[in-house]
Amino acid sequence: MYIPYGTQSIDDDDIQAVINTLKADYLTTGPKISEFEDCVAKYVGAKYAVAVSNGTAALHVACLAAGISKGDEVITTPITFVASANSVLYCGATPVFADIDPKTYNIDPKDIRKKITAKTKAIIAVHFTGQPCDMDEIKKIADEFNLIVIEDAAHALGAVYKGRRIGTISDMTTFSFHPVKHITTGEGGMIVTNNKELYQKLSIIRSHGITRNPELMSCNDGPWYYQQLELGYNYRMTDIQCALGISQMKKLDFFISRRLEIVDRYNNAFKDNENILIPYQLDGCYNSWHLYVIQVMNRDRRRVVEALIAKGIGVNVHYIPVYTQPYYRSHGYSDVVCPNAETAYSRFISLPIFPKLSKEEQDYVIEQVIKIVEGDY
Repeated sequence: MYIPYGTQSIDDDDIQAVINTLKADYLTTGPKISEFEDCVAKYVGAKYAVAVSNGTAALHVACLAAGISKGDEVITTPITFVASANSVLYCGATPVFADIDPKTYNIDPKDIRKKITAKTKAIIAVHFTGQPCDMDEIKKIADEFNLIVIEDAAHALGAVYKGRRIGTISDMTTFSFHPVKHITTGEGGMIVTNNKELYQKLSIIRSHGITRNPELMSCNDGPWYYQQLELGYNYRMTDIQCALGISQMKKLDFFISRRLEIVDRYNNAFKDNENILIPYQLDGCYNSWHLYVIQVMNRDRRRVVEALIAKGIGVNVHYIPVYTQPYYRSHGYSDVVCPNAETAYSRFISLPIFPKLSKEEQDYVIEQVIKIVEGDY
């Protein structure tokens, strides 16, 4: 038996949706693109959505649309996948790492404020595990210093912050549809915004910088005509992927409810164990639970991870602080220290959480975690 920390949930309806598109006229740049975009925009409550090839592309395109470029600084968290910071580097700008709140594991607004300089252009707030960041404080800081806010919501499709779904609060919000996320398109990403000007920029950048919109072109020689307005990228999503995404979106609320059931069982099993710190839940927010991350207290985390893997439980660790990666260390980040992030990382373990996880499988995970953290390696 092997239980992964996360995996996709694909059923016959998903497979049939893909087959139907394979038999249709368009495999890419067809009608399924806008249908999927409309589906996600409607779900989160945003005016506009732009589908792209993956979550990293979504971040990159958002940074480009925000005008982030050489000489700019962008503040983000070290407890994230490297793509959150790499997208800033792709634009020639400099990522600046603010420490995390030790309770929520999200970026700490107090440390954001300390890291602001005259070069700061934007904040990338990452909703780690699906728990919303303190967006009121982040927005307050952004308004005070005239900063752009991009939310990296790769973990947070369906999450709610004080009555508002993630995707409606900031200038732009990005999502990922990697197989371990809430829904999957194989690979894929989305940027949502309520700003029409940003929407037009996002749409152009994701497709070679090209437009066929007569309103945006300086002239129009005929129905075949297009103009390249920006140095864009081929970050388009296919109709095949979008067909899968549309089918998956119909099950999103069920997927999230299953994740919540799994979280409740974990919390009840671990809440009184002195060797395990369960996740903190922010008042007034709804975590959509992409990850279930515990802290192992007073134990050798590596030995615990290795023991669980030996028992067929595919636990993982999310995330290694980005600035500790060799590339970052060799490019000016050798002296960066975020104490809360490093302490949390040294204790983190991500346990299996996905809709198909059975009660019996979860019982086995719980049993083994308790036995191992109590010293039975």
